[in-house]
Amino acid sequence: MTELHTQLVTVFLAFFAVMNPIANTAAFAGLAGGEDRSEQFRIAAKALTITFFVVLVFALLGKTIFHLFGITLPALRITGGIVVFLVGYHMLEGKASRLHSADRKGDSDVATSPLAVPLLAGPGTIATAMNYSASGDLTGIAVTVSMFAVLCLLTFVCFMFSSKIMTAIGSSGLAVVTRLMGLILAVVGTQMVITGVTGIAGLHLTE
Repeated sequence: MTELHTQLVTVFLAFFAVMNPIANTAAFAGLAGGEDRSEQFRIAAKALTITFFVVLVFALLGKTIFHLFGITLPALRITGGIVVFLVGYHMLEGKASRLHSADRKGDSDVATSPLAVPLLAGPGTIATAMNYSASGDLTGIAVTVSMFAVLCLLTFVCFMFSSKIMTAIGSSGLAVVTRLMGLILAVVGTQMVITGVTGIAGLHLTE
């Protein structure tokens, strides 16, 4: 497997774990399961379109945001790693992270909130996107955006077949998937922190 293939798989799996299409399919079923097919299509399409463009903005403007606020790449990786780790830790405990709350209030459009933000484009997803595109080179940005686009399409398919998927895996299957994704997320977050700390040590050595 080439370095590019390894990067593609790594980025996709990190996004898959942090966005967790299976668990979010359950959230979609709860929020939009009572709607007719055309309305479910509209909600799913709008939510994932908003999600993609939110992540695209952070992936493209990562370096600009760094310069604007005086943020270093190691600082992003450490902070992002902590956020991702906390999301994964809560999933390992079998409960939803407070960073990914699906509390629906009022009659607002569920496609925008809570589906797009914070369930799909939450802090963990944004931190992951910025981490993998932070180097600023075109390859890193292209890999990040393309893998996230693939995940958005996969999530859309899951949403459209949400009732069948939830019937097939059941509550126990969902619990297993959630904990597995939580473990992967916790490891990804830890690795991001290690990379950030190593980067700080490298900066001090060059001074």
